Amino acid sequence: MQYVPVSMTKPILIMAILVAAITLGGFAGIVSGTIEMVERGAGGVSPALPIFGLPCILVIDILLIRQLSKLISAALSPNRVPPPSALPAMQADPRYLPPTTTARLEGAPSVTENTTRFLEESYRPPVEPEPRKR
Repeated sequence: MQYVPVSMTKPILIMAILVAAITLGGFAGIVSGTIEMVERGAGGVSPALPIFGLPCILVIDILLIRQLSKLISAALSPNRVPPPSALPAMQADPRYLPPTTTARLEGAPSVTENTTRFLEESYRPPVEPEPRKR
C-alpha cells in the first residue's frame, strides 16, 4: 500500500479566511448591534451584548487559530509515513492466539436492587389525604 501526500494549502486558506470573517464580522455585528440598542433605548440590556459577545468571539478565534497552527505545522513538517505493520502470519491467525478463559467472570449486580436497598431508610409511605367535610 502506498500513501498519497495530501495538500494542506486549501484547508489552511479556508481556515484563515474563516478566522478573519468571524473576527471582523463578529466585531462589526456586536458594535452595530450595541449602537442600535443604545439608540433605541434598550436600557440595561445594551451592555450585555459586548460583555458576552466579545469573549465568545475571542474564544472561537483562539480555538480556530490553534487549529490553524496545527494545520500549518503539519504542512511544514517533513512527510512522516507510518511504517506498515508487519505482523507475522502466526500472530494474525486466530488459531494461534491463546484461548480465553471465562473462569473469573461474574454476573453484574442489579443497579435497581442496590439503589432501593440504599434508599429504604429514607422512604416514607405516602399519606392519604382525608376527605373534605362539607
